[in-house]
Amino acid sequence: MVSSTNMKKIIPILLLLTLSLYSCQYFNSQVPNQDELLEKELKAINWNQVDELPSFSNCDSVVDKTQKKQCFFDFLTQLIQQKLSVDTLTVLCPKLDTINVKVTVLADATLQFEPQINDTLSYNTTKIDSILKVRLVDFPKVNPAIKRGIPVKTQFVLPVILNVENK
Repeated sequence: MVSSTNMKKIIPILLLLTLSLYSCQYFNSQVPNQDELLEKELKAINWNQVDELPSFSNCDSVVDKTQKKQCFFDFLTQLIQQKLSVDTLTVLCPKLDTINVKVTVLADATLQFEPQINDTLSYNTTKIDSILKVRLVDFPKVNPAIKRGIPVKTQFVLPVILNVENK
């Protein structure tokens, strides 16, 4: 017969033995290889959205994401309108009251502009493009969009009203 003292010694040993046998199954599972983990992570990323939108320093104090986005677009639209209002664009295209401008914010914090005109037969798109390239320079520093801590390129189209003071 086993004494109670011996039983007290045997029970912890049996518990440890049982736990070690069951825990071995966790060590036997295969670790996924690096390529599988990378592929799984890449599939989980939403490549159509950025974590942080581009911004100008005057919008940095805005905390709400939606309001910060609106601040950026309003400020950029206003700057483009100011720069284009003093040009011959309204003389060259008097019927053109709004122009869609494709804006690209590159990862290196530079801006690129491209006119998006549907009626290319009525307007000289090459001339409009050259006016945009000459006029749309010297913008304030822009902070590029951020995706997973890395600056990335973003593109969007802004409708810009020409000759605002006559509206």
